[in-house]
Amino acid sequence: MLASNFVASSDNKGPIGPVINVTKHISFQDFNSNNLRLKQDLTLLGSAIVSDEKPSVQIPDPEQQGDLKHLAGRAIYSSPIRFFDLPSQTPASFETTFSFQFEVKSNSSNETSDVGKLIGGSGLTFIIVPDELTVGRSGPWLGMLNDLCDDDYKTVAIEFDTRQNPEFGDPNDNHLGINLGSIVSTAAINASDVGVQLNDGSIHRVWISYDGRKRFIDIRLAPDGRGFTSKSVYSGSLDLSPYLNEYMFVGFSAATGNHTQIHNILSWNFTSISQASLRIPTTETCQDKIMLQNNTQAEIAHRKTPNSFFIFLAVVILLVIVLINLYFSSYRGDDDNSNETIILPEKKQRPRPPNKARRFTIAEIATATRNFSELQILGSDEKSVTYKATMLNGCNVVVKRFLTQFFNTHGFEKRQFHKEIKAISKIRHPNLVPIRGWCYDNQETIVVYDYIPNGSLDKWLFGVGVLPWTRRFKVVKDLAESLVHLHSKQLAHKNVKSSSVFLDVSFRAVVGDFGFVLTSTGSTRFESMVSQTADVFEFGVVVLEIIAGRSRKSNPGERDLLDLAWAMHEVQQKETLVDRRMGAVVNLDQAVRALDIGLLCTLNENKGRPTMEEVVEFLNMEKPIPELPPGRPVCLFPYSSTTGLCSGYPCTAFK
Repeated sequence: MLASNFVASSDNKGPIGPVINVTKHISFQDFNSNNLRLKQDLTLLGSAIVSDEKPSVQIPDPEQQGDLKHLAGRAIYSSPIRFFDLPSQTPASFETTFSFQFEVKSNSSNETSDVGKLIGGSGLTFIIVPDELTVGRSGPWLGMLNDLCDDDYKTVAIEFDTRQNPEFGDPNDNHLGINLGSIVSTAAINASDVGVQLNDGSIHRVWISYDGRKRFIDIRLAPDGRGFTSKSVYSGSLDLSPYLNEYMFVGFSAATGNHTQIHNILSWNFTSISQASLRIPTTETCQDKIMLQNNTQAEIAHRKTPNSFFIFLAVVILLVIVLINLYFSSYRGDDDNSNETIILPEKKQRPRPPNKARRFTIAEIATATRNFSELQILGSDEKSVTYKATMLNGCNVVVKRFLTQFFNTHGFEKRQFHKEIKAISKIRHPNLVPIRGWCYDNQETIVVYDYIPNGSLDKWLFGVGVLPWTRRFKVVKDLAESLVHLHSKQLAHKNVKSSSVFLDVSFRAVVGDFGFVLTSTGSTRFESMVSQTADVFEFGVVVLEIIAGRSRKSNPGERDLLDLAWAMHEVQQKETLVDRRMGAVVNLDQAVRALDIGLLCTLNENKGRPTMEEVVEFLNMEKPIPELPPGRPVCLFPYSSTTGLCSGYPCTAFK
């Protein structure tokens, strides 16, 4: 529908045009599993299913093995919806109605109150979120928010909570809440005030209406079949604009904690109306503009054209000046011939591509690292010290300075080392940290990398936070893609480990901290035979670390991770390796499949170890995974002195 007013353009090029309404409508009269459209229109995350028993979305899945405690899930409409008009800063208006039912099972996992009412948990939310991938935490978080989300993670939710959590300001165990970017409700309403008990087993219907222009919300709740009550549960001013992106996803989330209940969504209708502006077509055509421009230029040229006499006079004067200059120049040349100096034109420097690696001077590196200040150190090991540095152009980089004694002790050939650094620096791939340059001045060997602000993967896996499964699996695939690209260039990484994998601002995995030459002079045969297969082996161990959430290096009293993984495979209990901190949002089948691929990569080279190209095909389900041997094979991995990968199990020396 066209509006009657026009909106002024922000770039001062005239009016943008009339305001129109962009309408989106969603309708699910029920959630019958036979409806093929459900698979296309509805994204189910975590412990959410479409029930075959009743036409509804259920969170959690009541048929899954084990108890139903501490589970979370989401059902999200698959396509984004326009919720915010940026030019006018106006949120969309929307209306939604849905019916739901909470089923509280009478079993040992639930308690009974003094009045005989079953106590369930935790509740359901209608949510507007920025992505269709995240699953929130279980328990009182209602699957709405995840502790890994940023502080500015924009979300809007209407919660129907059946547990009282005083730490979140809940008034009782039967309330509604309006949540804006936080699990703590902006407003909380007692459902008992309208005669509704959320977990009494009956079907309830909700109506939510939001006017984006007036910033006003109205919420109604009643048992299904009675119609809406004349009195709203809540109505009042509410500005959603700080919590909306232009496009958002809409749906439901639910969770259980120490107590369990099944959250059923039986039907859902949703309509949104957002305003948008059209640019007014100009009356000026391209042909008119060109003709006008040509006519204007012709008039200017006509005014500036001198007559033929002035042209002739100018040419004569110019010739006279040239002849006089030649005469005096030849006269002076006879006297000053012996003192003549030939000035060669300055050699032009070819412009360097902006991303091409180059050689740095030691002075540039020293300035960038504040003369290798200890305050700039990011880490160190037996062969190098790593610094954070800032170049003169303001770009942040990482400087890896190899220790002189490292070369002297191991007898490494610097020439081969430098040759490999240059070869790697020419490689560019989205999942490889670019090498920006090197420095070989004054016996120094230094490599300069891009700085990745989110840090290395090991800090995310073994640190304070919990990396969700979707991001972990994406890291596995990114790491595999990077190694495929390296191997296709007849190169190898030679230092694949979780501390060499970094996460950029979008949590894409990028691999850096290359191992370069691992062996001493005269071992080129060793390099060509084992470097790429070593990458595959170490990739397999990193996959195990990602799934288990623990380091390959065992702590005192802990079993070696690789040894433990094979032991769990032998007793068919590999799922016990999955990091429990991820909760119920992990895709267990996907995790076990990735674990099988990791174990496959640790097989002997001549007994089934795949190439990285095959690994990518396994991860993308383009190729079936070969069957693993029932028990762990004897390791014949050839070198333990340089990587330590064979500690804890037999290893033969390379011959």
